[in-house]
Amino acid sequence: MSQKQIDILERALAREKAARKQAEKILEDKSADLYHLTEELSKANSQLEISIQEQKSQLKGVFENIVDAYVVMDLQGNVLKMNQPAIDMIGYDSSIEKISLFHLVHRAERNKTTIGFRRLFENGVLTNFTLRIVTKNLEHKIVQINSSVIYDNMNNAIAAQGIVRDITKDKESQERLIASENRLAALILNLDRGVLLEDENDNIIITNKRLCEYFSVTEEPSKMVGKNYLLFAESNKLLFDNPNQFVERIKELVASKKMVMGDELLMKSGRVLKRDFIPIYENNVYKGHLWSYKDVTLENRYKDSIEAERQKYSSIIANMNLGLLEVDVNDQILFANHSFLDMSGYQENELIGKVARNIFTSEDAERVIVKENLARIGGNSNSYELLVNTKNKEKRNWLISGAPQYNINGEVTGSIGIHLDVTELRNLQIQMQDLLDKLEKSNTELEEYAHIVSHDLKSPLRSLNALFNWLKEDNKGKFDENSLNNFDLVEKNLEKMERLISDILEYSSVSFDYNKIEKVDLNKVVFGLHDTLLIPNHIEFTIKNNLPILYGDEIKFQQLFLNHQLSLR
Repeated sequence: MSQKQIDILERALAREKAARKQAEKILEDKSADLYHLTEELSKANSQLEISIQEQKSQLKGVFENIVDAYVVMDLQGNVLKMNQPAIDMIGYDSSIEKISLFHLVHRAERNKTTIGFRRLFENGVLTNFTLRIVTKNLEHKIVQINSSVIYDNMNNAIAAQGIVRDITKDKESQERLIASENRLAALILNLDRGVLLEDENDNIIITNKRLCEYFSVTEEPSKMVGKNYLLFAESNKLLFDNPNQFVERIKELVASKKMVMGDELLMKSGRVLKRDFIPIYENNVYKGHLWSYKDVTLENRYKDSIEAERQKYSSIIANMNLGLLEVDVNDQILFANHSFLDMSGYQENELIGKVARNIFTSEDAERVIVKENLARIGGNSNSYELLVNTKNKEKRNWLISGAPQYNINGEVTGSIGIHLDVTELRNLQIQMQDLLDKLEKSNTELEEYAHIVSHDLKSPLRSLNALFNWLKEDNKGKFDENSLNNFDLVEKNLEKMERLISDILEYSSVSFDYNKIEKVDLNKVVFGLHDTLLIPNHIEFTIKNNLPILYGDEIKFQQLFLNHQLSLR
């Protein structure tokens, strides 16, 4: 081997030796760095363990003192710890089973959960986050979550903690409240009276269509919300008959903060509004007021009309000739008109509040009054007559027509009696009865006299008839035909005369039926009179046409023709 080759080899070995020393140096430095890194990792693990222990200690304190459902989860949503209220809420227990909060969320809200989880770790907190969850017993609940991220000493997120509240009932109550508010708003909007609600600063909170109509507002009621009512009233005051008084009265009511009902406002159009002012307090703190306007134009007209009718009929009742008395269910006098006061002799202040039956009636009549009052309470009406005593102790006969008095609920509150003094009528009836008795007695006597007269008149006729028969028998064969005819005529006339006396007696009798109706042949009546009357030979008796057959009394027809014949003589 040449010297040149040996030099090259030595230089290569020297470089190798130097490289080895350098590698050893680097290795030694790396070992030192690794040792230091291991030491740092050990320290970090110790600190993490301490942090976890501290966190556990803190969580233990939290768990011991919190009454709401409290949950701690890792970064994947697995439950690390939960308190008893949380166990009671969801039905799971993390100490005996693995629980993923994501699995509790209702399927329809899984995406919402992902968004909430991202927001939590981006912002470090999550407030008033609501979710629908399904518990272990498949009960659906709405919960509100307020949570925060747990960090270590190096500010690294290691877990999350949160308060979970069951707001299912609150949510349902809120929904019912909202529905109720919507119904109330719809009701107010369509009420038949104008409604306007203000806050404590006189700003309009709600109003309705009717108020807009009253104030000739063309925009929707919702457009008035937020406006100042006093400014609104000022701009619309010319609608009212007294504009300035309308505005000043509003200021007065708002300043007094006292309820006022029934203020009447006259508008220039003739419409009449009735206004109510109702202040609103909450825990004795003034929160605003409610205005209510009602159109009472027709109501007032009806009221005026009814009052006019009442005045008219009150005047008629007070001055009519019939006595009117109004009593309650206990027979205490409530009202008596002028005619009743005149009938009874009492003054009004002597009767009002007194028991009627104790003033006017005797013991017998009082029983009748009690009976009739019971009938009134039962709703019955009728008429009856009483003998009463007036103030000056004069006995009078009153005809009373009574009827029950009702209130608006259909309950009997008393009775009203119309009284007619029939004393004079009763006296006339007594006098008439006396006259009838006397007349009956007189008629009886007259009838007896007529029988006597009839008997006395018939006796000579019977004697004449007997004499003629004797005369005919004693002179039988001695009279010519003409004489015999005259005898027959005399006998017939005597018979008719006797029948006529009987008919007159019957006609004059009290028991005779003056309304007797029968068929009467006037031809027979007239020919009967022809036979009765003595008609001279120079007079011819004829009937040109047959007389009719009429309904009536045959005796009266005989008298008619007989009197007519006598008047012609």
